[in-house]
Amino acid sequence: MKDLDWDIYRCFMSVARAGGLTGAAQALGSSPATVGRRMLELEERTGRALFLRSQTGYQLTGDGELLFEQLQEMEAAARRVESWRREGEGATVRITVGTWIAWLLAESFPALCTERDGFILAMTIGETRASLAYRETDIGIRAFEPEESYLAASPVGEVAYAAYRQRNAPAAANARWVAVGEEDAISAYLRWPYGQMDGRMAGRIVATVTRPRSLLDLARAGAGCAVLPCFVGDLDPLLERAGDEIPMLRHRQWIVMNNEDRHRREIRTVVDRMTKLLRSHADVFAGKRPRRG
Repeated sequence: MKDLDWDIYRCFMSVARAGGLTGAAQALGSSPATVGRRMLELEERTGRALFLRSQTGYQLTGDGELLFEQLQEMEAAARRVESWRREGEGATVRITVGTWIAWLLAESFPALCTERDGFILAMTIGETRASLAYRETDIGIRAFEPEESYLAASPVGEVAYAAYRQRNAPAAANARWVAVGEEDAISAYLRWPYGQMDGRMAGRIVATVTRPRSLLDLARAGAGCAVLPCFVGDLDPLLERAGDEIPMLRHRQWIVMNNEDRHRREIRTVVDRMTKLLRSHADVFAGKRPRRG
């Protein structure tokens, strides 16, 4: 049997992690049919049954699990070599974060990356959960402790939320609300205006947007009240709270990274700096309002 190339093993790892062909094909940029043929080829050339196939997906056999463990070691070694090679070229650290953490990181960028660093930062911003299963990102922020065994996590405090309005706005301003459109409101704080007071709150919404970042601008302009993280609203001199903290929205916050990648120098550096930055803001994250400048 001729030596198998790494590509077919990489394909096998994707199927094992995804538990099926569709997820693996998406990760590899291929088609399920092509991935399926490659797995049949691998089994034929190794002379081992590597998967138990069913309508619910692909499950590893004993031989498949053994191969998966051995390939994980190869992956780790390959990443260490690649990390060493890229140190002289300038590695990229990929961060996936929500709208408001991205805002804070941008405001505090020199605390994360300096001109002396040999890496660059690439931020993906969105409200969907950061997934590190296929290493499409290196570092993520989650609102809950990850259960995936392949992830390492570091807690960085709690996040509180409240409604905010333009500073010194008349009391009547509390009857006007701005919100992210229902189809884009995938986070609890974005859905909150739609679920209050038996649905009557939704009738008070005077403007909707597709991105959370615009809520801050609308509230500053006096368009209406917006639900924001306290570390955003309390730090803005143009805003004031339109009520108490909303306890049901409070959650913990975690920095997550892949177990096998977290010791890469550039990732460890960025994680340490992010942890220091977020923990230094622990009081304002938790809704303990600072003195305004």
